[in-house]
Amino acid sequence: MIIQKRWTTAIFTSSAISCVAFPAQAEDSAELAKKALNPVAAMYSLPVQYNWDQRIGPTENGMHSVTNIQPVLPITLNEDWNLISRTILPIIDQHGLAPNGAADKSGVGDITQSFFFSPKEPTESGWILGAGPALLIPTGSDELLSSEQWGLGPTAVALKQANGWTRGVLANHIWGLEGSPANDKEKINLTFLQPFLSYTNASFTTFGVNSESTYNWQSREWSVPVNVMVTQLLKLRGQPMTIQAGPRYWLDSAENGPQGWGFRVAVTLLFPK
Repeated sequence: MIIQKRWTTAIFTSSAISCVAFPAQAEDSAELAKKALNPVAAMYSLPVQYNWDQRIGPTENGMHSVTNIQPVLPITLNEDWNLISRTILPIIDQHGLAPNGAADKSGVGDITQSFFFSPKEPTESGWILGAGPALLIPTGSDELLSSEQWGLGPTAVALKQANGWTRGVLANHIWGLEGSPANDKEKINLTFLQPFLSYTNASFTTFGVNSESTYNWQSREWSVPVNVMVTQLLKLRGQPMTIQAGPRYWLDSAENGPQGWGFRVAVTLLFPK
């Protein structure tokens, strides 16, 4: 269940809480709004995303929160290609998952590091593409917050942006390079699928929905949360950013996984070139 939280990645979903007017250069703002929704845009950004879920564990009394720190770093390879580095560092807090507080822990989880090789220009039909390796790094501060194994696999993204709409899918698969039998940790074998759809209006407010589904090939179980988000693009003391909030609902989850409703809030600092 803890591993499933690591694939959460929220900069793709969106929509809105408007409180500050964005600058007058509407054309520049529109381009920035599109880049903020593009996971392989050539723009530095720093998303900080908080996720909260409930009804976890055999008694359904557990709660689990993850604050994902997700720096995005674009690297120019040549005239035609970019390399986009995306890191997810989870800070985990969980309580009530097991009797007598045996699983109550707070700390750092495992890092997921992805690299996308992405053409600078879309295809003739307007699709933006990226693909590369994804790496799981066992940086967890406690055995209950870590898979205690390295993982590796492919990742890819495809999206199209037109007339205010952003639609696409991000996917990866990670195989554990080794299990952790001493701590009864099964070898990782996870597929992650994130289809997303959003619409951005004239005030740069984005309304979006996505699913961040994980299939565990070892246990043959799905985890399927659906997020409905509102994101607002704004400028605070000259710093472009997005603010995001919305509920999530678990359509399906692994044994002892989250159930019912949760929520997400996020702030993303944008650093356009």
